[in-house]
Amino acid sequence: MGLLDILLGRTKPVAPDLDQLFGLPSAAVTLEAAVGFTPTGSGAVCFATVEGAAFEQTHREVQALLDADADREGPPVQLRRDEYGYSWLLSERAPDELPLLVNDLHAVNASMEVNGFGPQLLCSLAGFRDDGGRTLALVYLYKRGTWFPFAPLPEGGQRRDNALELRVKATLGNDLRIEQDLSRWFPVWGAPGL
Repeated sequence: MGLLDILLGRTKPVAPDLDQLFGLPSAAVTLEAAVGFTPTGSGAVCFATVEGAAFEQTHREVQALLDADADREGPPVQLRRDEYGYSWLLSERAPDELPLLVNDLHAVNASMEVNGFGPQLLCSLAGFRDDGGRTLALVYLYKRGTWFPFAPLPEGGQRRDNALELRVKATLGNDLRIEQDLSRWFPVWGAPGL
């Protein structure tokens, strides 16, 4: 970053740090102890939909890699599109297999990045639930290298439990690199894995 960038207020973008995903299992322990949320075993990677043979080949390779896991139980990795036109690669594991889910999410992100589709990556998330049936997602922002909580209210509609999100932010501040700019905590309504 040069002097002109400083004078014009431009900042250097944060480089993605996929190793941040590996902090999720320890954060889950803290989350359960402090707030009572446990992993659901579901997670997803969101990316801007790209057309073309190269992208389709990458998608097939990622899906084959994850589906080749002989220990995987339940449904295979699924590709879904949401109402906004984004694609989600959904992975489901047993709730006690969060480290394996994190490996899945990391493999998807890394494969897309290596094949030149890093700019299309938006976020990754892992789902959590408490005994009362409330859901929570911990969302990793690929382009920022940070996390934020997303807690939809259980009665439906598109309303968030902001108090819970702020409580989770305070709880996980030592476990994950939390996004400090709350305006970047975008909702992920209807996201697979939540």
